[in-house]
Amino acid sequence: MQRDLVERRRWITSDDYVQGLALAQLSPGPLAAQLAMYLGWVRGGIAGATVIAVAFILPSFVMVLLLAVFYVRFGGLAWMQGAFYGIGAAVIAVILRSAFKLVRKTVAKDWLLWAILAINAVVTAWTEREIVWVFASSGIAALLIKAPPRRPSGVAMVALGGLPPWFLQGIHGPAAWTTLMRVATYFGEAGVFVFGSGLAIVPFLRGGVVGQFHWLNDRQFLDAVAVAMITPGPVVITVAFIGYLVAGLGGALAAALGVFLPCYLFVVVLAPHYRRYAENRSVKAFVNGVTAAACGAIAGAAFVLGRRAIFDVPTTVIFVVALVLSSVSRKLPEPLLILAAGIAGLMIKSAGG
Repeated sequence: MQRDLVERRRWITSDDYVQGLALAQLSPGPLAAQLAMYLGWVRGGIAGATVIAVAFILPSFVMVLLLAVFYVRFGGLAWMQGAFYGIGAAVIAVILRSAFKLVRKTVAKDWLLWAILAINAVVTAWTEREIVWVFASSGIAALLIKAPPRRPSGVAMVALGGLPPWFLQGIHGPAAWTTLMRVATYFGEAGVFVFGSGLAIVPFLRGGVVGQFHWLNDRQFLDAVAVAMITPGPVVITVAFIGYLVAGLGGALAAALGVFLPCYLFVVVLAPHYRRYAENRSVKAFVNGVTAAACGAIAGAAFVLGRRAIFDVPTTVIFVVALVLSSVSRKLPEPLLILAAGIAGLMIKSAGG
C-alpha cells in the first residue's frame, strides 16, 4: 500500500498514510484491512471506505470459500492429507518468523513489554487458549505504568438469523441456527478484542474454535490457517474457512462479517475525530502493551500448534528448512513457501504409501 498508493500513484499523501497506520494500530481488528479502509475513507469518505472494504475482502473470501468446499467434500483424500502434512510444519515456521519480526518492531528493549510478552506466551502455551482478560490487562498495565490512565473503548458485535439447512452444511453436517448465532458473536468478539497483525488472531481463535466450542480439532484449525496463508489477501480471512467448516456458507458469511464489521465501524466512526488523539501517551502505552501481549500469544500458539504439526523427522525437517528460508530470504513469498511445503509433504506421503 505504501509503495503503490503513496510512492507510485501518489493517491495518498505520506502524512495520511502514517496517520492511517496509527489508527489501524490503535484500533482492534485486522491491521491491514483497517488501513485499507482508512485510505479509502481519505479518498472518498464513507463510500470510499465501503468500496475498499468489499474490494479488499471479497476476492480472498471467495477463494477461501472454494477451498473450504473442496476441503469438506474431499478432505479424506490422501493427496490433501499429504499436502497438509507438509504445510502444517511450514505454517508454524512462518508464524514464529512473523512473531519475531513483530517483537523487533514493537517490544525492542522495553523490559515491561518483554514481561508482558513472556506472561502471555506462558499463559497461552499452558492453557492452550488466549484469555481475553489477560490480554486486556496487559494493555491496562502498560497504560498505568507508562502514562496517565484514560478510559478504554467499548464493544460491538453482530448476529445472524436461521437459514435453510443447505446454507448451514458444515464438516459435521447441517449446523443449528444457534450455532450460527454463536459463530457470528464469537467472531465479532475476535474482531473487537484482537489488535495488530493478522496472525494475532490465531491464538484467540484457537482458544474458542478448538478449546471452548470444539468446532474443529487442532489439525483442522491448522489447515484453516494454512489455507489463509496460501491465498492472497488478509490472513484473517481464515475465519471464513473456519466458519464454513462449522456451519457452511452461512457460517463463512457470519464469521467474516463478525471479524470485519467492527473494524469497518471503527474506521468510519473514528476517522474524522481520531487525529488529535493519535499521539496521546496513554493511548500509545495501551496499544504497546496489547501488542506485546499479542506477540506472546502468537509465540504460545505456535508452541501449542507445533506439537500437533511437528511430530516426526520429515515434519521437523520441513519446519527447519521453512524457518531458515523465511529468515534468510526476505523476498521469498510466504504462499510460495507454503505451497512448496505442501508438495514436499505430498511426495513424502506418497513415497511412504
